Amino acid sequence: MNKFSLGLFLGILLLTAPVAVIAQHGFSVKQYEEFHEVLHPLEHEALPNNDFGRIRAQSGNLFKHGRQIVKLGVPEGTAANQHAEFRKELAKFNSALNKFRTHARRGSNSQLKISYSAVHDSFEMLAAMLPRK
Repeated sequence: MNKFSLGLFLGILLLTAPVAVIAQHGFSVKQYEEFHEVLHPLEHEALPNNDFGRIRAQSGNLFKHGRQIVKLGVPEGTAANQHAEFRKELAKFNSALNKFRTHARRGSNSQLKISYSAVHDSFEMLAAMLPRK
């Protein structure tokens, strides 16, 4: 089989084969993994479908796990030269989390979408700074 045929075969196989995706992303810190377990389906299922009812229904759970991240502070193993930046991002995350909680309770869908996205984006920044396993 030549390279082109092999490539075509593999491409078709990948497109047609069922793929199981495990949600666990392997964060090095338990609190981040738990938060992400709630965040992931909201980001990839609820938000694209404008299912604000689902986001509101999960807001307490997301907030609870987010507070655990804030309470943890800078995780052990974080490089010393990143502590100040980590604390700065944690403060942004905490602020975004509080705004999200308020909007989930009594904000418009538009406000909720914006504040949810701020929580998501801040979490991604924190996760990128986590020590590696």
